Amino acid sequence: MIRISVQENLLPGDDLLAKWDMIREAGLDGIELRGAAGMRDRLPNLRAALRKGVVASSICLDGGPFIGAFAAEDRALAVEAMKGMLDVAVEVGAKGVITPAAYGIHSNRLPPFGPPRPPEADRAILLDVLGTLGEHARSLGVEVWLEPLNRYEDHMVNTLAQGADLCRAVGLPSVRLMADLFHMNIEEDDMGTALIEAGDLVAHVHLADSSRFEPGTGHTDFASILAALDSIGFDGWGAIECRFRSAPAQAMRATLAALRGV
Repeated sequence: MIRISVQENLLPGDDLLAKWDMIREAGLDGIELRGAAGMRDRLPNLRAALRKGVVASSICLDGGPFIGAFAAEDRALAVEAMKGMLDVAVEVGAKGVITPAAYGIHSNRLPPFGPPRPPEADRAILLDVLGTLGEHARSLGVEVWLEPLNRYEDHMVNTLAQGADLCRAVGLPSVRLMADLFHMNIEEDDMGTALIEAGDLVAHVHLADSSRFEPGTGHTDFASILAALDSIGFDGWGAIECRFRSAPAQAMRATLAALRGV
């Protein structure tokens, strides 16, 4: 059974310790922090929470700008924000920080259809930025995790295979993949096969069912997904990132029951 965490924004209240109590009572193992520029400012509170037993599985970028932004100045801001979150990851014991190439800046599947930048420029920019962040992460002993998004939310990286190609081209062990089951449900022909083909590049998983509610509420085949993760020797976390159909504590317990059931 993989270790299960939940994103902090999915739980009520502003107090991380209160959220942690709810997480532990539901039987989960950790919390995924949400981060952006200025996350270093949270360090005093985060350190206090860690001293009281809070376990941080990971950090997920919360809003732009993004590393694949069209404007160079926006990409520079994204790089600095990511470096700050990588610095925080070391402090809180999180293994990695998640970022997509971009979110909502363009989709080839929605009007106006034509991107303002050619694919070869997209690739060159992503390789350059991921290389920069990967070197920073490697110097700290943590990782950058690239998240493919579905075709309606991003035009650059939609599948695990596309993400794996970029990671391999960067060539740093500190640049790996975050596999989001909701996006995979839209983009992958076979989710288990996609995970197996990505292999040890898969560092982290976001848990959601086909409807983007908690696991057990849709038609996602979690048996094949867990089998695929087992076959590649996956030893990372699965973080709940979805909407809830019930109260948070009940939804977290339902997630555990759905996964244990297969």
